Amino acid sequence: MGFRKIVIRESVAESIAGISWYLESEGLLATAEKFSDDAYDFIAKLGDIHKGYRVCRDPERALMGYKCIPYKKKYTVVFIELESEIIVSEFILSKRIYW
Repeated sequence: MGFRKIVIRESVAESIAGISWYLESEGLLATAEKFSDDAYDFIAKLGDIHKGYRVCRDPERALMGYKCIPYKKKYTVVFIELESEIIVSEFILSKRIYW
């Protein structure tokens, strides 16, 4: 089973860390750790070479060639899919994407 290289931009790591920090500040330490672990595991699974992803429905992101996939219905992972790698560009709330 082949996998493509996953490149995670710093802004994505900061977004995931910010959400985890918020959960920790609410006293949910185990939940915060589980969220970040699950988010990175989900992103790692995007590298499966046998899967293809659709272009974002948001016109601006679609014009730039970004692909989007929902994560837990509340967040969206925005990335560029190349033949040999996946470049994850954004990890944002789904309601921040307008179309």
